[in-house]
Amino acid sequence: MLYKGIIFDLDGVICHTDKYHYKAWKKLADQIGVYFDRTINNRLRGVSRMESLEIILENYDGELTDDEKKTLAEQKNNYYRELLNNMSRADLSDEVYDTLIALRQAGCKLAIGSSSKNAGFILKKIGLGEFFDAVSDGNNISHSKPDPEVFLKAAEYINLAPAECLVVEDAESGIEAAINGGFDSAAIGDAVNCVKAMYTLRSIEDLKEIVII
Repeated sequence: MLYKGIIFDLDGVICHTDKYHYKAWKKLADQIGVYFDRTINNRLRGVSRMESLEIILENYDGELTDDEKKTLAEQKNNYYRELLNNMSRADLSDEVYDTLIALRQAGCKLAIGSSSKNAGFILKKIGLGEFFDAVSDGNNISHSKPDPEVFLKAAEYINLAPAECLVVEDAESGIEAAINGGFDSAAIGDAVNCVKAMYTLRSIEDLKEIVII
């Protein structure tokens, strides 16, 4: 087997919560009178909540204290979690689930490497609450992608070296994080145009051809 472990980004790879992030940030931006659109929203991909807020506040006319910023970030997360309550097993596609099962049956260790602090909540909503061997997310890291910390911790949790793992990402910052950590990477979705990735996936099912030999 080429890789002993597969580390997946969550949003955009295992499931899609972009629309909920956008709605929550848009509600917050409207609340504080800041212009926000989908172009700005795309800059937030793979970025921590506080760093995302700083990007949004580039259009804010005024100064906020650190405590005020933390309050705003928490309000956004509350809006987001309310929207996430709409998620269910229906948000997990058959091709994703079948691929995960095939990789597991082939003997791969499977982990999540996500900047989200809501990764565990989302996984539970889509029926994968106890599925992965490890979850590394925004609750256990200090640095967001393209820093490799989230992937390095995921590899550590499944007791594998970076060279033994493949990272699957849909954001260029995630591909860069993988490379910075010494991981091979597979690009899917919006990251397919990132020439830095070792593999380009038309669909997640392509992983079976790469990993299962």
